Amino acid sequence: MLLQVITTDGFFAFTDTMVQAGIDNAGMLVDMARAIGGIAAFFYISKRIYEQLIADNPVFLLPLLRPFALVLVITFWGPFVNLLMVPTKGLTHLSEAIYANKKHLVAEKLEEKRDAVLAVDMPLFYENPEKEAALWDKGINLLLTTYNIISGRALQHQINFYIMDAVRQLLESLFEVLVYLIAFLRTVFCVLLVIFGPLVFTLSIFDGFQDNYLGWIARFINVNLYLPIALIILSLVQEVLIYVLDQEIALIHSMLFYQPSLFFVSNLVVPVCGIIGMAMVPKIASWIVQASGTGSGGGRLVRTAAIMAATKGAMK
Repeated sequence: MLLQVITTDGFFAFTDTMVQAGIDNAGMLVDMARAIGGIAAFFYISKRIYEQLIADNPVFLLPLLRPFALVLVITFWGPFVNLLMVPTKGLTHLSEAIYANKKHLVAEKLEEKRDAVLAVDMPLFYENPEKEAALWDKGINLLLTTYNIISGRALQHQINFYIMDAVRQLLESLFEVLVYLIAFLRTVFCVLLVIFGPLVFTLSIFDGFQDNYLGWIARFINVNLYLPIALIILSLVQEVLIYVLDQEIALIHSMLFYQPSLFFVSNLVVPVCGIIGMAMVPKIASWIVQASGTGSGGGRLVRTAAIMAATKGAMK
């Protein structure tokens, strides 16, 4: 593998540390967001009370508590973000329990497959006392080994085996690149969302941007689902690869002549399926939690202004 310097578990733990550092550094914008939120809350409450008094309607206090709730969230931003991450961290730990790094099992299966190919091409060098108790069996193995060596069949099979193994390693390296890329993107998105989150909640106080904080929460949860989904895909790919290798080894042992064209699934199909599955992680996360937002703030601002103008016209 090209990326054996670090492991997935170590890299995921490192990304969690970076996200926590982003939460700690978000305090730089909390004070500014709190000040802006206080001013926005004052204008919000003044405007609502003025509209109710002009319309000669009773003043309801419950809707006026909304800006206070948002400012309270901004004030306790770190605990709020950690609270949002509790469910996704639980899912990540559950996925880690499902995912077990089985690369050593895969390596053992690949070695066993190589030995099985040699046992079919040159059985003289892989004698089995139980199978070759008779001199007839030993003679057949001697003739088969000699024929495969003289005809070049054994060498051709070995070349095909190593070529397909190189293709498999290349595809698995690309697969691992996607795994680390998904973890890196999740880290970048989380850090940016955490740092600029207080400003998003502050803007949600203003008319026309009321639902921005809901879009932020949806995107934050969506991004934090990347890791558990990626871990589940990793575990599925490993299980499928081990199963396919077991089937190929059993088929090789049952063959009289090895046929390389029958054994491309473990070297080509499974890695390609893993690459496609890893590339679909953001899409799968959007199926679980929709993160497309609730509409543009500008469009909502125009609609709110139109409704307010129509209401004032009716009150006249």
